[in-house]
Amino acid sequence: MRIELKNIVFSYEDNKILDNFNLEINEGECICLSGRSGCGKTTIARLILGLENSQSGTVIAPKHISCIFQEDRLLNHLTLKKNVYLPLSKEQYDLADCLIDELGLSKAKKSKAWQLSGGMKRRTSIAMAIAFAGEALILDEPFNGIDDANKQIAANIIKREFLDKGKPVLLISHISEDAQLLNAKNILI
Repeated sequence: MRIELKNIVFSYEDNKILDNFNLEINEGECICLSGRSGCGKTTIARLILGLENSQSGTVIAPKHISCIFQEDRLLNHLTLKKNVYLPLSKEQYDLADCLIDELGLSKAKKSKAWQLSGGMKRRTSIAMAIAFAGEALILDEPFNGIDDANKQIAANIIKREFLDKGKPVLLISHISEDAQLLNAKNILI
């Protein structure tokens, strides 16, 4: 499966964000979008996810996409483990448990989300997205607040579970080291 945007035009009211924008992410490829704030990086992710509709152009994307949003989307009253399990089927729980362990979260799996540090929340979001096992992965500033050692662990898991399996990955990041971790081709918008 691949992701393709063809001749996308998108505006918020009178503010044109994308004008005949094209992007192709092939199987097993990671593309990193970078650029100034407000240039349309997150809008592109939202278009791929079907959360926004363009005024014209075509979006070709898999139906099931794993996503790590810029902000942590955890439910504070649930434990770390229950947050990871939330979007999953029971068949995915074993992978989720392995990811929780690999990402160094096993001692905190019974902690409520509000009790977690910022880095732990990000790693929880990463575990949730990877365990969902979509046909593609979108990462919007995924490594914010994570120390270098845990960034490397997370990047290795992303490579193993998505890129090595031929699934396309879109990374949005202002940090060039994040793109290097995933061997991403950088596109400046």
